[in-house]
Amino acid sequence: MVNIHNLCKQLGLVGLTACLVGLSAHSAAGDSGYYPHDGYDYATVTAVTPVYNDIQVVEPRTQCWDQTVTYRQPSPAGAIIGGLIGAAVGRDAARGYRHGWGRHSHYHRGNKGAGMVAGAAVGAVVGNAINSHNAPVQYGTEQRCQVVEQVNTRRELVGYDVNYQYNGQTYLIRTNQHPGDRIRVRVDVTPVL
Repeated sequence: MVNIHNLCKQLGLVGLTACLVGLSAHSAAGDSGYYPHDGYDYATVTAVTPVYNDIQVVEPRTQCWDQTVTYRQPSPAGAIIGGLIGAAVGRDAARGYRHGWGRHSHYHRGNKGAGMVAGAAVGAVVGNAINSHNAPVQYGTEQRCQVVEQVNTRRELVGYDVNYQYNGQTYLIRTNQHPGDRIRVRVDVTPVL
């Protein structure tokens, strides 16, 4: 026959072993209650903070403005009148002139056409200069432009600082993407000797 006392001992020993194995499996499984066979589990995310980096960008930009300017606008009449007077003087000068004194003087004839052209040119330049100096001052607006460098600051997202909890411990890690409400963690169990 079977001894009831031995049977109770054996059942108690089996129950105690099962309880210890279950307790060990629960502590290894963490908060999820699942023991990962592949060495990974999920932890609860408690906070996510975006991390930015400020970048300065230099961009060329054209800047324009209206500026008041003064100028003199001479009429062409000064050059025309000066040219006519110069042509007349040049023609008369080219007609001829006396050279020498007394009875040994003689009369030279010049080239009337060349004298007239040269006189007209000199007269036009002188007449234009006098007319420009006496012309009234006028005012106008001109657009002026220059290229300037504009510095802009741009914020660039570099990642997320993630706080998470696993087995009652709090951890911090930086990730490239927002993890959501949980994050996958690697579970490493090593024996303590």
